[in-house]
This record gives sequence, structure tokens and C-alpha cells, in this order.
Amino acid sequence: MSRAAPPILSLALPSETGRVLSIQSHTVQGYVGNKSAVFPLQLLGYDVDPINSVQFSNHTGYPTFKGQVLNGQQLWELIEGLEANDLLYYTHLLTGYIGSVSFLNTVLRVVDKLRSVNPKLTYVCDPVMGDEGKLYIPQELVTVYREKVVPVASMLTPNQFEAELLTGYRIVSERDGREACNKLHDAGPSKVVITSISINGDLRLIGSHQKEKGQVPEQFKILIPKIPAYFTGTGDLMTALLLGWSNKHPDNLDKAAELAVSSLQAVLQRTVNDYRSAEFDPQSSSLEIRLIQSQDDIRNPQVNFKAERFD
Repeated sequence: MSRAAPPILSLALPSETGRVLSIQSHTVQGYVGNKSAVFPLQLLGYDVDPINSVQFSNHTGYPTFKGQVLNGQQLWELIEGLEANDLLYYTHLLTGYIGSVSFLNTVLRVVDKLRSVNPKLTYVCDPVMGDEGKLYIPQELVTVYREKVVPVASMLTPNQFEAELLTGYRIVSERDGREACNKLHDAGPSKVVITSISINGDLRLIGSHQKEKGQVPEQFKILIPKIPAYFTGTGDLMTALLLGWSNKHPDNLDKAAELAVSSLQAVLQRTVNDYRSAEFDPQSSSLEIRLIQSQDDIRNPQVNFKAERFD
């Protein structure tokens, strides 16, 4: 006599927050990609299913690294395995760094597949392409992001350089940042957060929420202190926090961004302090973030950074 399989409780009794499929890189040691995103989302109450687009010993900033890269066909096999067992119901899809056109095209197929199961799927995309004028990916990927990914994303979290690549605008003022958000809204996503814009040496985040197509978006900024150090995994953490908090505050992107920025800044400050305690100069190398030690700041952040709405 064959027994019925027990129900998948994350489907039968879904969390109030949601069920996230996160397609990102994985390192054995350290916190980037899924290692930086999954734990914070779990702390915020989400069921998270990670697919590791790469599995490396450590991030690529070290003198050497070893590991494996998942290709588009292997990604699709995992999706087929989930589908064969009726496990493809997700409320959110989260993607970060993607290194090849074939993998990105498969991610687009995944978006379609997930939306065929749940038409209300929220796709949060961090279009990791480069930073400070330097491209990390082949130029042809920029075109795929601009023409195919942006139109299907629900929320986009580019940095300043990535927003420039996606819009063709040069961003040198807050007005430029807001215009870039408007152009991205026109192309697809209702929520856009440009996570860091440097203007005259000062950092800020600019967020924009277009609640209805054609409506004037609500826009805001948050001033962010510059910490004199370079960290890995911060963009991955920031996008995960924005997903987590914007889902809890669906009509208040500014509130979600305040919580995300406050958490991230607390993590970074702890990281710098801990490296100094170990008598290491934080400015001499890229730092691994102190994620586990900062879990209280992720679950219950003290909001020390406030959003200022634009009129």
C-alpha cells in the first residue's frame, strides 16, 4: 500500500510573508549572493529556496578561488524537478549577479514559468552589472537587462552606474536620479530603488514607487553616511532587505527603505568595529560582513536613517 506523501507545509500553511526563490551565487566561506540574502529573509519570516548560480570556495576578490558554475540548462532542470512535484508556487523571485546571456535568458523563462503558476509573483531584480564606471559583465548582457529583464521586473535595485546603463542617462544630481526612476517605471517596474548615488562626495539612496501605471510616482531620498571601507555582499544584503521590508509595507516604499538602510548601516558599522578589534585596518582590504553577529539589527532595526519625500 503506497502512502500519500505528506503536504509541503510551506505551501499548505504558507507564512504570512511569503515564499522566495532566490537565484544567486554561493560561497562556501563568507557572505555574498545567497549567503548574504537567504539568512536575513529567513529572519524576517520568509521561506527561502536558494538556487546557487555558482558554488565557489570564496568570493572572487581573494587571490584565488575554486568551484563550479551552473549553466542555463542545469538551472532549467532544477525548475523542471520542482514543477514535476508541484513545488513551483512562489510569491517572490529574487535574482542578483548573473554572468552569462544564456543563464539570464533561462532566468527570463523562469519568470514566465513562475507567473504561470502565480500571476501575482513579485520579481525583485538587482541588475548587477558594474559599479563606479566599471562593467563586471559582458556588454551584451546590458542589452538583455535593458530590453528583456526590466520590463518583467516588479522591483529594481540598481546602483548609480547600473541605473545609468539601463536608462542611458548620466546621473549627477537628485533630479537626474528621479528622472532615471521615471524612465525605468515607463519600461516596467512599479518600484525602483537606486541604492547609492554619489553627488559631490555625499551618498544617498533614491526610491520611487509608481502605484498605478501613468500615475506620478512617490519619490524620496535617504542620506547615507560614507563608511571608509570596502565591503563584499552589501548589494545582495540590501536587495534582500528591500524585498523583505517592502512586502511588509507594500504601500510605503520609503518606510521599507528606512528599515533596510538602517539594518545595513548597523551591519557595516559592526563589521568595521570588529575588524578594528582584531587590529586590522578596515581600509586595507575588502571586508566580509558580520551577518550572523548582526541578526538583531536585521530582525528589529533601529531606524536611524529617515526618508525625505520629494514634493
